[in-house]
Amino acid sequence: MTNTTTSHERPEGVGRRIVVVGGVAGGMSAAARLRRLCEHASITVIERSGHVSYANCGLPYYVGSVIEDREDLVLQTPERLQARFRLDVRVNAEVVSIDRERREVRVRSVETGEASVLPYDTLILSPGAVPIRPSIPGADRMRVLRTVEDAERLASEVTTRPRSAIVVGAGFVGLETAENLAHHGIPVTVVEARSQVLPVLDPELAIAIEETLERHGVRVITGAGVAEVHAWGVTLDDGQEVEGDLVVAAVGVRPDVRLARAAGLELGPHGGILVDETSRTSDPAIYAVGDAVEKVDAISGSLELVTLAHVANRQGRRVADHICGRAVEARPSIGTAIVRIFDTVAASTGLSEQRLRALGRAYQVVRAHPMSHASYYPGAQPMSLKVMFDPSDGRILGAQAVGGEGVDKRIDVLATAIAAGLPVDELANLELAYAPPFSSAKDPVNMVGYIAENIRSGTCDVVEPEEVESLVRDGWTLLDVRTAEEHRHGAIPGSVSVPVDELREHLESLGDGPFVVYCAVGLRGHVATTALLEHGFKARNLNGGHRSWAAWKAAERMALAG
Repeated sequence: MTNTTTSHERPEGVGRRIVVVGGVAGGMSAAARLRRLCEHASITVIERSGHVSYANCGLPYYVGSVIEDREDLVLQTPERLQARFRLDVRVNAEVVSIDRERREVRVRSVETGEASVLPYDTLILSPGAVPIRPSIPGADRMRVLRTVEDAERLASEVTTRPRSAIVVGAGFVGLETAENLAHHGIPVTVVEARSQVLPVLDPELAIAIEETLERHGVRVITGAGVAEVHAWGVTLDDGQEVEGDLVVAAVGVRPDVRLARAAGLELGPHGGILVDETSRTSDPAIYAVGDAVEKVDAISGSLELVTLAHVANRQGRRVADHICGRAVEARPSIGTAIVRIFDTVAASTGLSEQRLRALGRAYQVVRAHPMSHASYYPGAQPMSLKVMFDPSDGRILGAQAVGGEGVDKRIDVLATAIAAGLPVDELANLELAYAPPFSSAKDPVNMVGYIAENIRSGTCDVVEPEEVESLVRDGWTLLDVRTAEEHRHGAIPGSVSVPVDELREHLESLGDGPFVVYCAVGLRGHVATTALLEHGFKARNLNGGHRSWAAWKAAERMALAG
């Protein structure tokens, strides 16, 4: 894509006419920042819905009555924006076309149909994304959740107490919607065409979310899509029939590029608006931000569709800076996201192992299962951490965390480390806040760094859960170094039990090996593995121990069942 300068550009300041299409995250961020930087510009915001600057991510919680007052979702009103920023905000208005030659947009009132023409010197497109409705019979019966109006409609239907509900799609919005419908006592079934819930996670972490849903009474069906929607429920493509008076589609969104396409602006490989490092489109007078725009992924370098509010807000702010003549540095996205489903939190940043494998990218994995804070302080909760890194330079490529308390803190530290370019080993050296109610002297993030040090230095070679069966077939001995009681309560089939504290006394009876060593989470396994190596045995430690292997097996079983 190329941009050229144009003689139509007006100087900064008085008389500059800026039109913003879309009044939610990216658009409103741009408009407010523009006013703070340029007091004398004419700034008009056009929003199709009846609300601007609303908390889109809070909509499921309004449906679940966790947020009781609709007004709590609306961060600003046109009246307040006019009073504070002198913004001309027009709701229930839609830009129906762009005349790039004349630099005009045609605006139509959603309520009356009345049309008008609005000139611009600079145009900012922030149309967002639209919910995807499957192209199947009866799709018009499905509800969606994208706007305040959608939330009001769904909340109204919930008050009629449907006998049951179906949520189609198990991404962030789908699972939040399912949880909030369940809060009303409505039996809920989640249907996901892929083999797991939360596809942004790797299967062995996503399984914890699936188990949480089922523990709270939400039925989960994976590996089957919806073929038809009926008044009584849905028929799946494998022939199953699922009853549900209320059916909600949460299968994803697609960038709203109708205006951009009609105006002849360049689109990217995923169908989003193509922009340069300053968020300018192929027309130098038009910028685009938010969910409709393709963004550079910080890890792969490829263009992706990232539908995150904080990314849209950041883009809007940077566009305003560029329009007002400030230097702007491009910042690729690492896709940091988090969700809480009932009592379980899942978060991710960067690329998953599945995505790295699909890209053919070399990587290694650190798995850890620490407690949220000092185990001796009441209330400590377990979490699972998974970090992928480049084996050549230690660069962190992605991270995932599932647990309860403290997951948000750890994923934010790891996202910051990715943004700062820290190699995974350096996580061991981070000085993080410590007191028993908040962490341990070795924070979970530090633990990831220590494990990575051992892997990268060759101190301890690790085995991934999916490698165990093939290694056993090749003659490796599985050695369980947990206590005898732990072994009795559940062990990897075929493993030999020798507690780590008794290992040295049993070296002669172990056989020649080689050994795949495991404990509960990897720590005792590391101690045993290094001892075996010192005594001349060939040994490798199971990455993440029995807990990671058990999660991987559970995910495998669920995928086969689905």
